[in-house]
Amino acid sequence: MTTSHSSDALDALDALEALATQAGLQTRWDDAWGHPQVLSPEAIRTVLAAMDLPCADASQCEASRARLVADDAAHALPPLITADVDHPVHVPWRDALAQRPYRLELEDGSVVEGVARRIEPTASAGTLGTSEIDGGGLLALPPIAVAGYHRLLIGDLHTIIAVAPARCYGVADALAERIDVGMRTAEGKPWGLAVQLYSLRRDAPAGLGDLTALAEVCEAAARAQAQAVAINPLHAGFAALPSRYSPYSPSSRLFLNPLYVDPAAAFGEEAAAAARDALALNDTFQTADARDEIDWPTLSTARYAVLRWLWERHAELLPPEAQQRYSAFRALGGNALHAHACFEALQYVQLQRDPEAGADWRKWPAALHDPHGAGVAEFARDHADAVAFHTFLQWLAADGLATAQQRARTAGMAIGVIADLAVGTDPGGSHAWTRQAEVLNGFHAGAPPDVYNPLGQDWGVAVFSPRGLRQHGYGAFIEMLRANLAHAGGLRIDHVLGLARMWLVPEGASARDGAYLSYPLDDLLRLVALESWRHRAIIIGENLGTVPASLNAALAARGVLGIDVLWFEREAQPLVGTTARFTPAAEWPAQAVATTTTHDLPTIAGWWAGRDIAWRARLSQLAPDETEAGAMAVRAADRAALWQVLVEAGWSEGGEGGEGGEGGKRDTPPEAAPIEAILAWLGRTRTPLRLVPIEDLVGADEQPNLPGTTSGHPNWQRRLAGDVREIFVRDDVSARIAALRSGDV
Repeated sequence: MTTSHSSDALDALDALEALATQAGLQTRWDDAWGHPQVLSPEAIRTVLAAMDLPCADASQCEASRARLVADDAAHALPPLITADVDHPVHVPWRDALAQRPYRLELEDGSVVEGVARRIEPTASAGTLGTSEIDGGGLLALPPIAVAGYHRLLIGDLHTIIAVAPARCYGVADALAERIDVGMRTAEGKPWGLAVQLYSLRRDAPAGLGDLTALAEVCEAAARAQAQAVAINPLHAGFAALPSRYSPYSPSSRLFLNPLYVDPAAAFGEEAAAAARDALALNDTFQTADARDEIDWPTLSTARYAVLRWLWERHAELLPPEAQQRYSAFRALGGNALHAHACFEALQYVQLQRDPEAGADWRKWPAALHDPHGAGVAEFARDHADAVAFHTFLQWLAADGLATAQQRARTAGMAIGVIADLAVGTDPGGSHAWTRQAEVLNGFHAGAPPDVYNPLGQDWGVAVFSPRGLRQHGYGAFIEMLRANLAHAGGLRIDHVLGLARMWLVPEGASARDGAYLSYPLDDLLRLVALESWRHRAIIIGENLGTVPASLNAALAARGVLGIDVLWFEREAQPLVGTTARFTPAAEWPAQAVATTTTHDLPTIAGWWAGRDIAWRARLSQLAPDETEAGAMAVRAADRAALWQVLVEAGWSEGGEGGEGGEGGKRDTPPEAAPIEAILAWLGRTRTPLRLVPIEDLVGADEQPNLPGTTSGHPNWQRRLAGDVREIFVRDDVSARIAALRSGDV
């Protein structure tokens, strides 16, 4: 009896493992410390149940697995197949016929006809095209020499073949194109600026950095020979929920946040001033501009009031040429734009009825769950003005961003604006509502326990379903790429690890109880490379965290630049209790963007002074066995280690702080952060591009965001001092830029 029970249990575990594999779960992986991890049966069941895959026993597992196989076999051809230029194309094929004639209609209008031959899948077949093959083979087509989206017809069947270039558009390509069109490129090492747009100031009553401030900082940085300005995500937030202002938890990654609109850019300053006067908001904006931190709810109410006042009078106040551009934008935006505008208007109404349920479309009346259903259509008819208002806001935002990019390029930047793509969206937001078949419901993206977050992370955002993407021809992914590349010369993909696997946390579960779900990395990277060239935009992948061993190589092979951060470029720690040596600049990886820090990490001055440690101690974020004094002692050793590599690199002169002064040789770290020396050291890296946060150029102590906090620290609220046009004429900033570009001080 015991043997029978053991056999039954083994069968159940085997069936569970088979179902997990079929569903794309990674039951084994290496953690941040390099230790092998195995997903427990309980964790597997929790995740599979959240995926609506019953798995209580072996029979349920087999039934769920059979359902997945049937879903995969439901279509004779997948809607989209990816391939590489000048490589054979492999098409999933279940028919037993040895060959079939085909017709290939290329994007340029030319036609190729031939005969495709059936081959058996091999272990490497998954890297050659789209989709898993269950009980079938492959049809092999000759290589296609032209990148693009081409239509393949085989008998009565058809699909799209997305043929990708070998790699993404790169920094060298951008610089070469500037020369080809007669634009001079800057001498010295290419560099770019990173800014939190809301933090910028300009000579206007705005209360935050807007899209005109972006244009101005691009022009000012271009005069300092910068080639790019990287920004925080400008994704659409929630107009009716101003307290949700994190740029990394948006409502939609397809549209923009209207709070960044400069009304005067479209209407003129006179009309914008008239709106502020009529609404008695001048004092509100003056108070907002005097603050060091943004009061998002108050500012949001004021800015939307101005935009609404102008909308109600746009027929008289908006120049005719601008009205024509708005009409064209609305027509081009089609169903996606209309659906997002409906969501914004709907959410406002639902919140008036129920402040709790109205925030999440999943709690709305059932008739409103389908964005294309009769209930939403009726609402749109009854609230036509509100819907039109939100389409108008999207036009203002898109027009402002396009203008900023145009001004950046006109000023001489080879790249211009580098947009930021958040890892996911709020599960109750517009994107999840309009793309329900392609977004995973019931899960949040996050991260397993690692060195910096021993409890794991739950980011509270929804992400795409890999199965849903494949079944719908990757339409939602392509749509998202195009939306974010439309007015940019580059794109930073937050948590690019998500193109290969995503740590999914079932809603309500601990972040430790999640699991990795595999994503079709080859397909997604091909689509990224294809859209990169179509938009002439560089691609940067934020590859920090628990990184699979093969991912960085795959990204580099596709021309996706990683991110090398100063604080993490360390050599192996030789002995317990010792300090790991900082990697010499010349040994940093070449296929990456080099930077001093990120929005989630301390600035140079803040790291040097231990401001991040002080904040973590204040907010009880230290580990159980960690004290503030102990952390500060470790930081002192780290400062000494960083100073040592600076001395070895030739920077050992300077006065107090290591910058300027008449001091002599200094073997011990200075009291103040040697920002200029660190930037010069960064300038010696082999990277094609150096990105420096504006906080480090001006010597700011505080970082924009402190991970793991939603209160207590002013995340996404801090503003910089000084007009953006004046920052680059400061002597200290000019000296730091010169050191960065030359790699010397």
